Amino acid sequence: MNKRMVLGSRAHSLFLLFSLFLCLFSFVKGELRLNFYSESCPQAEDIVKEEVEKLYHKHGNTAVSWVRNLFHDCMVKSCDASLLLEDTSSTISEQNSPRSFGMRNFKYVKVIKDALEKECPNTVSCADIVALSAREGVVMLKGPYFNMRTGRRDSKESYSQDVINSIPNHNDSLSFILSRFQSIGINAEGTTALFRSIYAEYLKGRCPSPEPDPKAVAYARNDRDTPMIIDNMYYKNLLKHKGLMLVDQQLVTDPSTSQFVEKMAVDNDYFYEKFTEALLLMSENNPVTGDEGEIRKDCRFVN
Repeated sequence: MNKRMVLGSRAHSLFLLFSLFLCLFSFVKGELRLNFYSESCPQAEDIVKEEVEKLYHKHGNTAVSWVRNLFHDCMVKSCDASLLLEDTSSTISEQNSPRSFGMRNFKYVKVIKDALEKECPNTVSCADIVALSAREGVVMLKGPYFNMRTGRRDSKESYSQDVINSIPNHNDSLSFILSRFQSIGINAEGTTALFRSIYAEYLKGRCPSPEPDPKAVAYARNDRDTPMIIDNMYYKNLLKHKGLMLVDQQLVTDPSTSQFVEKMAVDNDYFYEKFTEALLLMSENNPVTGDEGEIRKDCRFVN
């Protein structure tokens, strides 16, 4: 082999190695991962946890709000905090949609954001605040703790025109609801598990505290036994024909979900496992990462 061929072979090998390095670098940079803020803001997740806990003890229904925020944000295009954008001369907020009925406590996102900005300015995204606060909200509601990948960035626009078609209504048919969740990778089993915290929370979202007046909110409870706890009581009640919405009873009678309702009703650990899997899938729907989007200074407005 002559010298020119050797040099050419080496150059080709170096080029392949360099290309591989760039691909790996881009993958790491642009994907969600555990402990994303381990170097840039090591206390980020602890700060979110602390602020969620403090807010819960002052305003008990915030725990429900964090879970609903994740659902409403991630089902519309992407988990990118577009939900948090408020009206401006050039923005129509997703919060104005009829699908956002009963949602509240957006103002407390700023409390978490301010605490993070004080510790690590311009570092933690509003989209990750939505995701991490939902996890801590689940814990406040006595549900399971789970590790969550981070590294989301914030959108630069609202998708208010897409909300109606993206978020199933509480009175839609089960088949339509299943199809919407399937479109983001959540199967019938996972959707059944999410019903406990999405549609039950839809009704409970108007409860003013962890121990609301039963007469004032009984009409709005889908789980009267453990209304502020994420557990499998909802499924036990469904088997006793105590669902409030038409779709509740469809969960029990439809062959695509009935087996899961029955199993979740008798096995809380199984419910927690499937609930966690589905929530994580939802939290990672089409995230904005890498150099896309931005890190908002104020979650209510683009920079």
